[in-house]
Amino acid sequence: MKATIERATLLKSLGHVQSVVERRNTIPILSNVLIEATADGSIKLMATDLDLQVVESVQAQVETAGATTISAHTLFDIARKLPEGSQVSLHASEGKMLIQAGRAKFNLSTLPRDDFPVIAEGDLPTSFELPASTLIQIIDKTRFAISTEETRYYLNGIFLHVSDDPQPVLKAAATDGHRLARVTVARPDGAEGMPDIIVPRKCIAELRKLLDEVDGSVQVSLSAGKIRFGIGSAILTSKLIDGTFPDYSRVIPTGNDKLLRIDPRGFEEGVDRVATIATEKTRAVKMALDKDKITLSVTSPENGTAAEEVSGDYAGDNFEIGFNARYLLDILGQVDGDIVELHLADAAAPTLIRENDKSAALYVLMPMRV
Repeated sequence: MKATIERATLLKSLGHVQSVVERRNTIPILSNVLIEATADGSIKLMATDLDLQVVESVQAQVETAGATTISAHTLFDIARKLPEGSQVSLHASEGKMLIQAGRAKFNLSTLPRDDFPVIAEGDLPTSFELPASTLIQIIDKTRFAISTEETRYYLNGIFLHVSDDPQPVLKAAATDGHRLARVTVARPDGAEGMPDIIVPRKCIAELRKLLDEVDGSVQVSLSAGKIRFGIGSAILTSKLIDGTFPDYSRVIPTGNDKLLRIDPRGFEEGVDRVATIATEKTRAVKMALDKDKITLSVTSPENGTAAEEVSGDYAGDNFEIGFNARYLLDILGQVDGDIVELHLADAAAPTLIRENDKSAALYVLMPMRV
């Protein structure tokens, strides 16, 4: 294999594929990126961790077609350090690859392409398009609630499902048992009859990185076991989590009668300030609700106390409730509007948080004892 590629093109493409590769691998071939040069003047780069695979095709000058695999992180680091604007020559033969750019030369070991594992996609019967901006909204407004607890592996991703209530919609939900985030968007054409799926956390992270660089639509194809995203010149394929996501609709409160309307930025800054003295043991921030006045406070046995008053629109009965400050800040960070609504019931019941009843996103937060 012999080809020449512009350094910027190589670096950008390697940036997309190498982040899938785990730093520590017991299987040497999984540390490598597959480089395949074809006679039509393109180079295909592919990386995988057996659950997730990224493929990207880029333009290059190909003298001799062929394929090999080389350490993904090493090649990425080399490309990063090569002079800007340089042309990079890749020449692979007999278990080595010679990389040249300007006066720099690297001779690296390779592994044969035949050993490189490829995820077999099989049949992906459901196929639809989503605007990149919609996918970004779905991911950003839900992924902070994905559980990291390995024992409840079925919560380690974003749950996607379609429903008719009353319009056809696509819903995305994530929960870790303490908080729930859900986004509802119009159901795209072709998504009807789609199976309920759980997209793993790592796939979500890689997808989000790729979405920053596209403006148009993303082609989504899936089955009950796999999902594929076509994003510009890249294709991301992932296995799905084989498990049953809990019926989260049961925890979304419908009868919470105490309504607090408040400016999310002022609220967020107040919570953040009083939480400065909170420790790992005392993450709770207490909210005392009074007529149009909310007092936020934190009591820490090690550090002392902090309190701040914030103004809000509240006409219900006086009462106190506690929340995990970090979880509350995560939710408030996703609110774009000027007002956020907190629908409260009592100090032990889940609280519903949303911008208004028309907003695509809603959040449920379990209180803490304070």
